[in-house]
Amino acid sequence: MKKCHSIGLLVVACALVAAGVLVALRVSSRQAIPEGTAQEQVQAVLEHNGCFVCHAQEPNLPFYAKLPVMKKVMAKHTSTALRAVDLESRIVGGVPADEAVLSMVAHVTANGEMPISQYRMIHWGSGVGAKEKRAVAEWVYDNRLNRFGYSDSEASEPVRPVPETVPYDAAKAMLGEAMYNDTRISLDGTISCASCHILKDGGDSDPAHRTSEGIYGQFGGVNAPTVYNAVFNVQQFWNGRAADLQEQAAGPPENPVEMGDQTWDQICERLREDKALVKLFESLYPGEGLTRNTVTGAIAEFEKTLITPDAPFDRYLKGETDAIDAQAIEGYDYFKRFACASCHTGVGIGGTSFERLGIFADYFAERSEDIEYCADDDGLKGFTGKDADLHRFKVPGLRNVALTAPYFHDGSMATLEDAVRAMARYELDRDLSDAEVTSLVAFMNSLTGQSRYLAQ
Repeated sequence: MKKCHSIGLLVVACALVAAGVLVALRVSSRQAIPEGTAQEQVQAVLEHNGCFVCHAQEPNLPFYAKLPVMKKVMAKHTSTALRAVDLESRIVGGVPADEAVLSMVAHVTANGEMPISQYRMIHWGSGVGAKEKRAVAEWVYDNRLNRFGYSDSEASEPVRPVPETVPYDAAKAMLGEAMYNDTRISLDGTISCASCHILKDGGDSDPAHRTSEGIYGQFGGVNAPTVYNAVFNVQQFWNGRAADLQEQAAGPPENPVEMGDQTWDQICERLREDKALVKLFESLYPGEGLTRNTVTGAIAEFEKTLITPDAPFDRYLKGETDAIDAQAIEGYDYFKRFACASCHTGVGIGGTSFERLGIFADYFAERSEDIEYCADDDGLKGFTGKDADLHRFKVPGLRNVALTAPYFHDGSMATLEDAVRAMARYELDRDLSDAEVTSLVAFMNSLTGQSRYLAQ
């Protein structure tokens, strides 16, 4: 009996020694942050903590991933992780980190949410240490300050106030406003840009309809996104098929559902019948006159003016502590704590990246049967053709979101409360309490800014 007891103690002792050796090896392999650029150092931090094991198109799985018990678990984790974010494509190899991935990495490292607990149980000694957290925080801060226009006092937050103005040409913007409201751009003379982007109501389409109504009473597959603050978007349209405002303005006039089956040559020929308009274009665009390039350029100049500063929340960010009430402040705290600000980040509180709709549950499988799947539901894949981009959509900006119902690319969410609950479920795997929803909506209500076009 004593012999068995001794053998048992020996086995336990050996196990403890082995565990200690494993921990020591693990810690020693990751204790030093290598020399290099700030992004290279952050890349090393993520590598040390196994982030690229799951958050990559071709994950570098450990040997135990093939074991019967672990295979299923690893498959689930890698699939979910990749739906959440492909870190490898957004950070590795000198790729400049986008604003959303900065906020994502900042959130999970500061709050100790990555690596996940199951990974740390197997990889003893993993977990972002104090030095690594500082390296990440400094990298995020410097990028916000030097690449994304944050001031020194703003760079510690994932969002920042809308500026009072952005550079634009006033004369061209005035012409662009006229073109924005000109129905002659449509084939039958009934539709203008303003028909689907109604400035007094939030800059998006008629809230009475789930998706936007175009020429001849046809309805498209998407709910027109707001034109307000669109100048801050990284790309335009839900699927990012336009690089900027001017390219976006060129699309709808040639769309047979939106403004008619026509070409820009036909549109310009029709507009040139207005001799006063021709003269105005020639004065502002000497040597070119009225062309597709100048019409869309003028509209883009006007849309640069459609920003909405001075929201109550912006005043709060600037130090006016009583600009929003306690419930809205609590909502902003939830917004950051629940990682909403990881995607809804920047000056537009969104619009900086393309993310998967349905990380933890299949949104399209659960969507109302009344909404048929269409090509627009492919999201970014419809533009890039890449399978990895399926169901990735431009994250909508939340500025003036209280005015832009219905919500989502398909207009499937009638109220802001519905949208908040759905986002928490599909993107965060979280069931929100009524109190949390109320506070989050209070915060979002504080995001309505000022514009001379908005009905106040």
